[in-house]
Amino acid sequence: MANLLTLTTPLMRQTVGFDRFNDLFEKMTSGASEGFENYPPYNIDKLGEDRYRITMAVAGFTMEGLNIVHHNGVLSVSGSVQDQPEAEDVKILHRGIGTRSFERTFRLADYIQVTGAELCDGLLTIHLVREVPEEKKPRMIPIVKDGRNRGG
Repeated sequence: MANLLTLTTPLMRQTVGFDRFNDLFEKMTSGASEGFENYPPYNIDKLGEDRYRITMAVAGFTMEGLNIVHHNGVLSVSGSVQDQPEAEDVKILHRGIGTRSFERTFRLADYIQVTGAELCDGLLTIHLVREVPEEKKPRMIPIVKDGRNRGG
């Protein structure tokens, strides 16, 4: 049953760098259940042909409480908040700012690298770039007449 839930999760929200692949599945899964965990909310932006940005709303978290790990094509972002001792003269009437621990993972396409991260105004921004090695890029093969210049 767990596999069924994994297959119905919209792929666009868990992968970065699989643009054409995601467009196909986004169309197929539009209208799918949004009942999956959505904390913390985040955006994935494509900034150019090979540049991406993940922005996560992490209000209430400090830099010390956030961890970002990139390993084997998976980017993991986790956060935890240390309980603050409450002052004796303060009684909290409503707690609406989410401060629960979280872990969010993103599957990255081949050659996607994390180039940096910053925390500003409650938003964690992670910068990514696709860096394809020269030997993996397509190259033009010259065509010669009559096959006289054939390599061994």
